[in-house]
Amino acid sequence: MLLKLYLYGYLNRIQSSRRLERECQRNLELMWLTGRLMPDFKTIANFRKDNGPAIRRVGRQFVLLCRQLDLFSEALVAIDGSKFKAVNNRDRNFSRAKIQKRMEQIEASIERYLTSIETADRQESPLAKAKTTRLQDKITTLKEQMQKLKGIEVQLEAAPDKQISLTDPDARSMATSGRGSGIVGYNVQTAVDAKHHLIVAHEVTNVGHDRDQLASMAKQARAELGTQELTAVADRGYFSSEEILACEEAGITATVPKPVTSSATAHGRFGRADFHYDAEKNEYRCPAGDRLAWRYSSIERGMKLHRYWCSNCQACALKAQCTPSQQRRISRWEHEAVLDAMQARLDQTPESMRIRRQTVEHPFGTLKAWMGASHFLTRTLQRVSTEMSLHVLAYNLKRVMKILGIRGLIEAIRACGLELRSIWRLLRPLLSFLGASLEKSSPGTRLAIFPSRAVAWP
Repeated sequence: MLLKLYLYGYLNRIQSSRRLERECQRNLELMWLTGRLMPDFKTIANFRKDNGPAIRRVGRQFVLLCRQLDLFSEALVAIDGSKFKAVNNRDRNFSRAKIQKRMEQIEASIERYLTSIETADRQESPLAKAKTTRLQDKITTLKEQMQKLKGIEVQLEAAPDKQISLTDPDARSMATSGRGSGIVGYNVQTAVDAKHHLIVAHEVTNVGHDRDQLASMAKQARAELGTQELTAVADRGYFSSEEILACEEAGITATVPKPVTSSATAHGRFGRADFHYDAEKNEYRCPAGDRLAWRYSSIERGMKLHRYWCSNCQACALKAQCTPSQQRRISRWEHEAVLDAMQARLDQTPESMRIRRQTVEHPFGTLKAWMGASHFLTRTLQRVSTEMSLHVLAYNLKRVMKILGIRGLIEAIRACGLELRSIWRLLRPLLSFLGASLEKSSPGTRLAIFPSRAVAWP
């Protein structure tokens, strides 16, 4: 009953346990759905807190239902991440830079107050004495804040990522697209089906970047879709050589554009793409037609890199357009062929990025609109993951009702057999109510919103 209550609440943008308690006492729809039970907010909140793994399994079972309904006919998913606000103010999140800046502000304020006290002492008047007392109280308060900051600084050194959040200990400060802006929150990863825009897999992380998420999200999506072959499309933020190689080794076709980080291109010189690699000869050909031969190999950050350069750079007529150094040197990863093949796929299908954008951006916008300005209501990574699972389940349910219709979804679940019996027990009352309420067009009686088998109300 509590799971149906939560699902109804998330479908209707009522996520707060206190608001759900209030709705159970006055909302006729919920009175029918819960059998006139009216749990208090603590019972409702504890259910979400204590049953996170089970709630997440319900979401996965609904994805299994969508798979049996053949809603995932195309093995193509778009992967993206978005920052969601946590229950933690920016002023209660600390890093080394924030603590240092705050300490400097406190020291400057204390110095300014001391100067004001000296000026007031030279003025013999009752107002001056009152001002001195008030400023001394402010200085005392600032010194107490300084002691608290020093205590937080000690805790900060013991933190693995050198960051502390006082309200939600798992929330982290993350940069956003706006310059100089950021939020304290979580980075939510989703893999969205390209056909019907259903969320196949999702994960809540507190890492502020997406570089290490491509392979794990693609593998989760493939497991949920039950297919051996999968194409995953992501934006530049996911480009990581190791992650793309992991996808290739797992049999997943990844398509991720490579970010342009070369300073040569920014200064109008030849970029890496202007040098052609000959795999048979293991050498590069520069724009002037000279050979860049293999010189040596080295290990950097756990990656084996090969170095190439030409001995004729000093006499080259295009040297000014190539490099300001003595030679133009090229580094090549030992698995660079995987990246070259991915770039070739991207060149052959330039619409991949358009498909990615129109597939995965819309679910994030919808979910944030449902959540409101504050986004998450719970704290800690585990509880936030449960809350996100409820949002994803409600989103997928609305999408399937839009695709099949309510009656069509009811018949589809009935036809799926006994293996999805639990999801049928959960959704049958809610879907039956929605279908019956749509069929009742006349608001002439008080019982018009109830199905025909509903009990008579006094």
